[in-house]
Amino acid sequence: MKSGTLIKIKELLLIAICSIPYGMVVNQVLVPHAIIGGGLTGLCEILYFATGEALPIWLSTLILNVILIIVAIIVLGWKTCLRSIWGIICITIWLKIISVPERPMISDPFMAVILAGVLNGAGLGMIYANNGNTGGTDIIAMIVNKYKHVPIGRALFMVDIVVIGSAWFLPQVTTFEQILFGLCYVFVETQAVDWVVGRGRQSLQFFIFSRKYQEIADAIMERTGHGVTFLEAQGAYTKKDTKLVVLIARKSEITQIYRLVMEIDPSAFISETQTRGVFGEGFEPIVERT
Repeated sequence: MKSGTLIKIKELLLIAICSIPYGMVVNQVLVPHAIIGGGLTGLCEILYFATGEALPIWLSTLILNVILIIVAIIVLGWKTCLRSIWGIICITIWLKIISVPERPMISDPFMAVILAGVLNGAGLGMIYANNGNTGGTDIIAMIVNKYKHVPIGRALFMVDIVVIGSAWFLPQVTTFEQILFGLCYVFVETQAVDWVVGRGRQSLQFFIFSRKYQEIADAIMERTGHGVTFLEAQGAYTKKDTKLVVLIARKSEITQIYRLVMEIDPSAFISETQTRGVFGEGFEPIVERT
């Protein structure tokens, strides 16, 4: 079996395993405490409570994700959505298997959201690091980013606030603290994802040295949608002219970039530099800094 195939199998297995915390956090922490998380999860919780627990979270998650994935396939193509489909299947299975206890797994709601945020954030971070996602707002971000280069993180955070805030109208949410706990959970989860995926890195600049620079550039542009730049270079020892591949990528794409380069040229030399901010097409709009 080829090494590339083994890597893909390993990634799919890790996505399946690392989605377990998702089911545990939703069913055994958030729901028993009537704390609404953000994004699609929070929306499915709201539907669960609003229907008197008649609509299971796993079912509403599956239905909404199927709708989103159909739209994504039409817009982005089915190949781009394969990992999303696998992530959705894994999440749905764990939400179905893991039961909702009568009493919360952790009695203190504050400690519950902190631990839940860390646990789920770490699991999601591992999923993203293995080129996967869990559907929901990840699919929305993929679709929006294809046509509009907007600060996705900020937009999704606003969605989280709206979803969590709307929980106030549920009879199960009896205190304002539960709203604050939901916001706290989303914040901790986001920080945990950042730490696992890129250890705090937001974007990276890559300098890729390889004789197969054209193949690498073509693969990056085709499979990530990023543009690349060639810089003229000359080896001081060999005196041979070559081209240096320059690329700026988001933190969630770090693993994918390395995989692409190693598949084409295992002997390539890669320099990775952390950037504090990236503005322009495909990243944050320049107007945000003016």
